[in-house]
Amino acid sequence: MKRIIDNDMPVNITGSQIKELRTKAGLSQRQLSEKLELEAVYTCRGSISRIENGQRAVTDIELMAIAKVLGVDINMLFDVKQ
Repeated sequence: MKRIIDNDMPVNITGSQIKELRTKAGLSQRQLSEKLELEAVYTCRGSISRIENGQRAVTDIELMAIAKVLGVDINMLFDVKQ
């Protein structure tokens, strides 16, 4: 049985949408990381990069905080373009 990290598929489905919304908000990855820290969610800039590239899973707590910081409904993070 393959594990989620054993394949070439992204490990999250929200990364590209997070990146798009972050750039539309005019935030760098570092700025997003700093704003998340103000919400008591400690996600470093490198982790933001890996989330956006689909190389790292993202927790529900992180998703809630990202949506709040970006000023969007959490469902917007799942508006995945095919």
